[in-house]
Amino acid sequence: MDYYLVVATLFGIRVFRRLFAAQVVSLLGTGLMTVALGLLAFDLAGADAGAVLGTALAIKMVAYVVMAPIMRAVCARWSARSVLVGADIVRVLMAAALPWVGEVWQVYLLVFALQSASATFTPTFQAVIPTVVTERDTYTRAVSASRVAYDLESVVSPMVAAALLGVMGYSYLFAGTAVGFAASATLVITSGLRSTGTRTAAVSSVGDLWDTTTAGLRIMLARPVFRGILWANVASAAATAVVVVGSVVYVRATLGLGDSVLAIALGTFGAGSILAAAALPRLLTVFGAGRLVGHGAALCAVALLGVATMSATRPTLAALLVLWFALGAGTSLITTASTQLLRDHTHDDDRDAVFTAQFSASHAAFLVTYPVAGWGPGLVGPWAMPLLMASMAAGAGVLARRTWTASAERIRAHRSPTMTTEALSG
Repeated sequence: MDYYLVVATLFGIRVFRRLFAAQVVSLLGTGLMTVALGLLAFDLAGADAGAVLGTALAIKMVAYVVMAPIMRAVCARWSARSVLVGADIVRVLMAAALPWVGEVWQVYLLVFALQSASATFTPTFQAVIPTVVTERDTYTRAVSASRVAYDLESVVSPMVAAALLGVMGYSYLFAGTAVGFAASATLVITSGLRSTGTRTAAVSSVGDLWDTTTAGLRIMLARPVFRGILWANVASAAATAVVVVGSVVYVRATLGLGDSVLAIALGTFGAGSILAAAALPRLLTVFGAGRLVGHGAALCAVALLGVATMSATRPTLAALLVLWFALGAGTSLITTASTQLLRDHTHDDDRDAVFTAQFSASHAAFLVTYPVAGWGPGLVGPWAMPLLMASMAAGAGVLARRTWTASAERIRAHRSPTMTTEALSG
């Protein structure tokens, strides 16, 4: 299908157009909150602000890993539209309360509540898009557009925040965050997304809660195509952790450059991600989703090996930017192509559970890679840490591919006429 026709078809779908707009304004609000939270942490903790932010980031990941499947089970009796709107309302209330806190523990509590709501909103949003955009090529564009929105948020939000901070105090950024979430709820309500029907049966006991909470993970562990995705999550998390945790060290300490260069480095990582997401539809026709996941993991491993080499020799800004661009492209290929696999290998009755499980599992990998990226240079050396991450990314990519290949070989041994290696991996 012609590129422009596919894009026109995608944004011609009113429900998707409104949901995509809801995602964009929600992300903008989240970006404003990130900037404001850093300034609030400095006011409350001074020189210990870094520790406060690090703890808040860990709380965010715990909320994503633990609360996403639990909230899916708790909210099972409500429609997707009700869940999305309810999550936005909770986020509005939490964001509006942040300017009034006076203790660090209050920040932690509100961040946990807010991120638990985000852990409810995001997988529900991801799972509902395939039901709205049913044509495969058009859905591929929807995935690309969603990824570009995430990457642009990391670039645009700090710029908007900087402009606003020139005329107002940072506490007003929390108001902007609340407005973003409120606008998101309004767009969901007016999107035309059906409000009837439940996603799964309501839980009525602790046993039901456990079964519903773990349903998605059990499905992913049972199917080779999903087990491969679980491995690939490690490669993406290893690359992202090096960039998120290490950028400030490489730019400020190693290269001795200023904050503006740090912004350029992070923007280059985002540019690589955006370019890969934009190229996804064409790449899928050439390689297939599974091979793209493997190529993304390999690209992350090679780029991380380059980071290790750079750290052991004479680093330059040019080398850093090239490597950060490659890492952005690699992580984007893994994330977007994995989403395509999830769409292709799920049905209406299990899609919500699988998307929620993938959301939790992908963030669980960060609970390992963030500490390694943060503590690794001091424990094993500045060049050994990215080398370790490169090994993790390469190993994860190999294990993902072997999972798919071994499954395809077993299927061929049973003379299945319908499944091939490409069916599993792409």
